[in-house]
Amino acid sequence: MTSNVRLLASASLLAVAALGANPAFAAGTASGTTITNNVSVAYKVDSIDQTASAASNDFKVDRKIIFTVAEDGSATTAVSPGSTVSVTTFVITNTSNATLDFSLTPSQLGSGSAGAHSNTDGYDVGNLAVYADTNNNNVYDAADTQTFVDALGPDSSVRVFIVGDTALGTANGSVAAVRLAAAAREGANDDLLGAALSQDNGANQEDAVDTVFADAGRDNSENALDDYTVSAASLTVVKTSTVISDPVNSSNYKMIPGAVVEYCITVANASGAATATNISISDAIPGNTTFVGSSVYLDGDASCQNGSNTADAPVAGTLTMPLSDIAGNATLSARFRVTVD
Repeated sequence: MTSNVRLLASASLLAVAALGANPAFAAGTASGTTITNNVSVAYKVDSIDQTASAASNDFKVDRKIIFTVAEDGSATTAVSPGSTVSVTTFVITNTSNATLDFSLTPSQLGSGSAGAHSNTDGYDVGNLAVYADTNNNNVYDAADTQTFVDALGPDSSVRVFIVGDTALGTANGSVAAVRLAAAAREGANDDLLGAALSQDNGANQEDAVDTVFADAGRDNSENALDDYTVSAASLTVVKTSTVISDPVNSSNYKMIPGAVVEYCITVANASGAATATNISISDAIPGNTTFVGSSVYLDGDASCQNGSNTADAPVAGTLTMPLSDIAGNATLSARFRVTVD
């Protein structure tokens, strides 16, 4: 019994060692691996054991090309009008049984085409470009200068970035849909894009490595969509004037010399628009009037009431009035007074 236990233990150790030496991957056995099968035939003549006859067969594992291109995440990329080098991110995963390079082709969908997130393309980004995550830190930065994927190993993934600019004045909610297409190429860690691949459609060659396209379309081409959505403020500015008093009338005031006139500036942001920040109103005091000191009120309501009184005064004839941030569907106002000369 002791002998049997030792044999079983030895067999178990050999099995573990074999698994460790040949780990299983989704990509399968590496292309170019030689698989050898040996056969031995034992026989006897007149009950005497004879020298066994043997034979062997070798073949090379062929190259199976299969990979995916997918959007990284599940949300559109929010951009502001005038923003530059905005990034959409994709992931290329190589489940082939070989190290490969990948060519990268960015493109923009035509107006009216469906985007990636139940939206419709309505504008094009400028300076469209594509870069692989060269330093593997998962974010786009200045180190990412390669426009192709270099030497991506089996069962490995890499992020790829499409970048572009959004013109100033692009309307809130506008969508720019982009597509990343990729194709496998000969792979080597040489900072060069490898040669194009073709599928071997002839008879199998045991002593050579054939190439088989196993991607979804059997055409060595995969792609995915992503998009940019403009998040912009949409401000409407209205200026009104109201006569507050005049030196003649006790009511029903007129804008005669000596009358006090109050100017009101309302700034409204549209519903669903992005929050407007760093708002600054510049208002040149009109000719034939004199600014009334301590008459400035900021952050008033839509009726130009309330607000905070300030001691702001014109500089070189222009009054500068900052407002707090204005969220979508909100309104703030500023007001000041002048006297008609």
